[in-house]
Amino acid sequence: MRSKGIRSAWFGIHFFLLTAVCLAGVFWLIAQGSTILPSACDEYAHWAERAATWCLGKETSASNPLRRGIATYLHAAGIQAGYSFFAPNVPNHHRLTLALFYDDGRMEYETPHVRSKAAALRLDSLLDKLPEQRYESIRETLIKMLAFSVWREHPDVKKVRATFEAVHLPSITEFEKGKTETLEPMFSFDFSLRGEAQQ
Repeated sequence: MRSKGIRSAWFGIHFFLLTAVCLAGVFWLIAQGSTILPSACDEYAHWAERAATWCLGKETSASNPLRRGIATYLHAAGIQAGYSFFAPNVPNHHRLTLALFYDDGRMEYETPHVRSKAAALRLDSLLDKLPEQRYESIRETLIKMLAFSVWREHPDVKKVRATFEAVHLPSITEFEKGKTETLEPMFSFDFSLRGEAQQ
């Protein structure tokens, strides 16, 4: 009978902490204006988020034993983070645009081609990694390979300018006001692919 009471108390504590973690994440999203709720809810959500984080001991100092104990349990149980990383908070992504220059002065825009949805997912993952500092040494080579794949379908192209851009999506409030995505150029490369073909 006593062990049943201990199990019930343990379940209650665990469920309470799990609920507090999830509510803190949800209220944080609302307070940031990342939902379709009206901005009048932001202040109440901020207050509710602080209440949820207080339940988790996060309002105390980092050296507080209660805070450390709760954090240790949350990490051990795998419930230290809620599910606020799901949509509508889609992270920014990147885009590679290839400007194709022809001998007769024409110019066309293309993007790297893929043959399947799986390949498209891999390409998106690659493009999201390219801005990182650790890939700087191979960045130009990877982009040249992507440009070469498009050049094979346009053999009369004289030059290709590859422009890499960060795509910033509008917040929900901005989207409601009609704002669309914005592009931030990060770097570009010019390739004379006709010379490459002769090697």
